[in-house]
Amino acid sequence: MEINCEKVCFYICNFFLILSTAIIKNTTKKIEDEIFSIKENIRVLESEFENVSLEYDYLSSAEKLLEYQSLYFEDNLIQKNILDIKTFDISGNTKKIKDFRIIND
Repeated sequence: MEINCEKVCFYICNFFLILSTAIIKNTTKKIEDEIFSIKENIRVLESEFENVSLEYDYLSSAEKLLEYQSLYFEDNLIQKNILDIKTFDISGNTKKIKDFRIIND
């Protein structure tokens, strides 16, 4: 039985081609999964950015606030001192009026 060098080289080349194709396919699949995951994260962040941007644009401008005041409030709004604000505390059976305080975390 003679070993034909050309056949052996042919089979070895085919084996390496099949092996490299499998490796490349697996690597490509992993990269595609990462790209999909990143695109999904970007989509969620873009949606959140649009909501925050909309809120900022329409609720933070003084002109819009004045427009909303004229549309939704009959009387003029007046500025209150934060120290004049009181809270009504209902804890258990006791009811108390307390001064407003800001809690910092």
